Amino acid sequence: MAKKFVVFSMVIAAVFLFLQVSASAKIIVKYGHVGPPIHPQHHGAVAFAKYVTEKTKGEIEVQVFPLGQLGGERSMTEQVQAGTLHMTAVTSGVLANFVPEVGIIELPFVYPDRKTAYRVLDDKEVQQRLAKYCEPKGFIFIGYTENEFRDITNSKRAIKRPQDLEGLKIRVIEGPMFIDTFKTLGANPTPLPFPEIYNALQQKVIDGQDNPLYTSVLMKFTEVNKFATVTHHILTECPVVVNAKFWKSLTPEQQKIFREAAEVQIKTNREGNAKGSADAIQKARAQKVDVYVLTPKDREVFKKAVQPVYDKYKGVYGNEWYNFFMKKIDFYSKKK
Repeated sequence: MAKKFVVFSMVIAAVFLFLQVSASAKIIVKYGHVGPPIHPQHHGAVAFAKYVTEKTKGEIEVQVFPLGQLGGERSMTEQVQAGTLHMTAVTSGVLANFVPEVGIIELPFVYPDRKTAYRVLDDKEVQQRLAKYCEPKGFIFIGYTENEFRDITNSKRAIKRPQDLEGLKIRVIEGPMFIDTFKTLGANPTPLPFPEIYNALQQKVIDGQDNPLYTSVLMKFTEVNKFATVTHHILTECPVVVNAKFWKSLTPEQQKIFREAAEVQIKTNREGNAKGSADAIQKARAQKVDVYVLTPKDREVFKKAVQPVYDKYKGVYGNEWYNFFMKKIDFYSKKK
């Protein structure tokens, strides 16, 4: 009887040890971003997590934290760089505080249309250059999520020309490109974390904000801002970056899965954005928002007005990288 008890005890101990080893073998990855749970950016991140879990057969579990639950974009970027957060999707303008060259993605009024923008961003040479700039700063670039082309809402007046922005206090992303763009246009740019926008608008701390009209409708900014202009002034791509030390701890196969998941993510994100943007104007107008859509002629006036931004950042990025990127835009804008 005693012998059977000993054998039984050994079996239980072996099972317990197996469960402990299995549990410890599982990798938990924390992935933070500031997009709201109802936005396609978050849907893309969830698709990323699902793909990684399925393809690694549960060896890696990616936990997604939306709406700045782990901090603002700058904070999460610092966390990834320090290794206290595995990965984040951060707007190019904020990442530019750490990797200046990435900011070129967000030059104002630089893309003639969405198709051209996507072709440039998906270009292998462009992605290789971005990865090269990121890695020395402790980030591994693996792809993008996307907020969308940005528009402007405000509580004061219709914006149809650059002069209409004069003196308006506009919330912007904490990135040099955004601040310089709105200063050049005569506004008073005010950096604030995304989760604080609604209250700041409601309490009149700011007059307006720049976000895709689709996002503004989803986040109910159009409840307190009754003027909107579809400017599409900056495309907010959010590079997905992983802590370099953590990345090197993954096997080549796991790294491959992460990169594949990033492709699934951006496809999900872009498809959702395209669907949502299609009826954003109609939804805003249903909320009695005065919506003005810039004409091609209007856009040229705005583009001319922000020329000082181009001149400044050509110096920041260097002629070689600036000209390389501009040539890619020119090449793809002519490609049918």
